[in-house]
Amino acid sequence: MTRFRRRRFLLQIGIAAPILAYASVGLAALTWPGFNHARQYLSELGGAAAPHPAIFNVGVLVSGAGAGLAGIGFALSVLALGGARVSAAIIALCFGLAGVGLVLSSLYPWPDPRHLAINLGLGIQIAPLALVWALRRIEGMGRLRVFLLIVFLVMAVLTILTKHLIFKGLVNDANVGWWERAFAIVLVGWTGVAAYALERRLLALARSASDA
Repeated sequence: MTRFRRRRFLLQIGIAAPILAYASVGLAALTWPGFNHARQYLSELGGAAAPHPAIFNVGVLVSGAGAGLAGIGFALSVLALGGARVSAAIIALCFGLAGVGLVLSSLYPWPDPRHLAINLGLGIQIAPLALVWALRRIEGMGRLRVFLLIVFLVMAVLTILTKHLIFKGLVNDANVGWWERAFAIVLVGWTGVAAYALERRLLALARSASDA
């Protein structure tokens, strides 16, 4: 079954990348006794004070490269399903910027000012809307579109709160770490879910074509 094989492989990378990112963070935290999840930022796991910063930094580096490849997979899959080229390009751009940001942040660990390149990854918040737009006329993708809209709204709320635009005392030095982790879980996790849904759809189409 060779139809969509390359696209599906790229989407499988998109499924694996968030899992690797979570695993590297978890393992890096386990190697740092006393690491304060409530007060410390995730980037500190790759800083000079961390016992084994390479665990975090290598994980982020590989995940960043995976994000860039996954973006290509998303774009090509959208086109294969009949989505618009403009939306596919936006999706690829969002993932590409996120990948560049992650790779650069791993090469310049915290507190190097160049580590702030990781903020390029925040652009991926636009990708769910671009994906909804791309899938708007494709049957059988309704649940994925609803999921993506919910993800976008959750990320929007978390952005407003963590940027202190409302309820300014809600996110503070005593709990900022938990807020960052919640944001990271949503920001990274949705990509794996969406990649899985699209990969399954392409697989189903490939099987249908094979049976025919």
